[in-house]
Amino acid sequence: MLTEPRSGRLAAWGNALLAGNVSPDDAVSAVVGEDAVHRVEGLPGESGPVGLSLALGRLRALGVTGLRVALPVPGHPLGLSGPPEFNARALEAEEAVVCHGAAFGLVPEVREAGPAGDVHVEVVWHCLPVREAPPADVPSLGEAERELAEALREATEVLSRLDVAGSGPVAEAAVDAYRARAEGGDREVLAPGYPPRAVRVLELAGRVGLLVSVAYDSGHGGAVTASEMAARGEALRPVERTARRARVAAYNSVVEERERGVR
Repeated sequence: MLTEPRSGRLAAWGNALLAGNVSPDDAVSAVVGEDAVHRVEGLPGESGPVGLSLALGRLRALGVTGLRVALPVPGHPLGLSGPPEFNARALEAEEAVVCHGAAFGLVPEVREAGPAGDVHVEVVWHCLPVREAPPADVPSLGEAERELAEALREATEVLSRLDVAGSGPVAEAAVDAYRARAEGGDREVLAPGYPPRAVRVLELAGRVGLLVSVAYDSGHGGAVTASEMAARGEALRPVERTARRARVAAYNSVVEERERGVR
């Protein structure tokens, strides 16, 4: 997942809003981004979907003090705590936001609307009950940074061994696009109130994720047999998992630090 997950934007800017670091209008604008509109459905006390600003205010009134991210995939319920219904929805979307302070979670449903040539994206966040328990497999920010350094070395070694790093225009285009986003400022920078270390971890996780994406998207590279291709997958899977764990740690760092009394 190289693009910024919508759950990441909602958690980051929602946390900034809850902490009083940004205005409701600025938070909503940042969360919506290039989408047409975001609504929240299933919010307690509401009979239908409501706007994001009202929803965030209502969640605060219900006791929510922070927002965490979950980025689950099959076999790895990263950031989830149950119950099964919420986990199943989050797994289908491959992302979710879990509230801290009140037992609610939000799962995005992305819809395209409009005529051909003028299609826009609408997002409905489904508010569901969650189990109040520690999120699954989320490292601390320090642990994530240490794991990423090793994962970056492993990913580079795997790509070099399989001759993927220099495997042609697909890899080159991916690297060029990533550099252009970084130089142009079009990259994840979290939101006001996040520690510099979280920004650094998120950036490094993006670099590791890029290398994994290049390896998977560059055709066979040097892996010309089925067994070699399977070996590449086995080698890259833990690296990709480390990058996802680090992204979740970065987004969740404000809540984790508040719990430990650091901030």
